Amino acid sequence: MSLSHEEVQRYSRHLIMPEVGMEGQKKLKAASVLLIGAGGLGSPLAMYLAAAGIGRIGLVDYDVVDYTNLQRQIIHGTK
Repeated sequence: MSLSHEEVQRYSRHLIMPEVGMEGQKKLKAASVLLIGAGGLGSPLAMYLAAAGIGRIGLVDYDVVDYTNLQRQIIHGTK
């Protein structure tokens, strides 16, 4: 799996870290993560994982999103 020019630019700060580098970023792109719970912790975690370049993210949550949840469940909106 390779990184596109756009991905190299996007993840340039990861790529300059010896602990990550090109091979580490390729592993992140190939990785899958399943989050159990998309509430106050799971919502921002999902966003950070996506921003880091994780290739596939699954979310599982038994709850129904309510208007009162929106201040902490930041992946949801009102539309």
